[in-house]
Formats: sequence, structure tokens, C-alpha cells
Amino acid sequence: MKTNDNGIDREMTASEIADYQKATADLLADQLAAEQAAADKAAAVASGRSKLAALGLTDDEINALLGA
Repeated sequence: MKTNDNGIDREMTASEIADYQKATADLLADQLAAEQAAADKAAAVASGRSKLAALGLTDDEINALLGA
């Protein structure tokens, strides 16, 4: 793997490659966690709306409660 130091191309050291791979894996894990959190929140909102509707609330009432 190559890198560029001040305009000079060179091969990365084993340590630099390991650091790069760890940073890449960490970034991917963070992105996946953020996507999962967003999906969980959307599912919770949908579930909450469904439960409120099952109690007999209208869409307008549900929106008023949820600030939508």
C-alpha cells in the first residue's frame, strides 16, 4: 500500500497499514451502528403510532402528541 509524504510516494510501513485498516474498520462499524440506530428509532416510532391508533386516537391526535 502506498502513501504520499510531502509529494513523495512511498510504501506504507506495517504499522501504518495496520492503523489504516483499523481506522477503516472502525469507520465502517460506526456507520453501521448509526444506520441501525436510525432503523431502530423509525421502528419505535411506527410501533408507537400503531399502538396509539389501536387505542382509538386519530392521526391528528397522534401527530399532536408526537409533535409531528
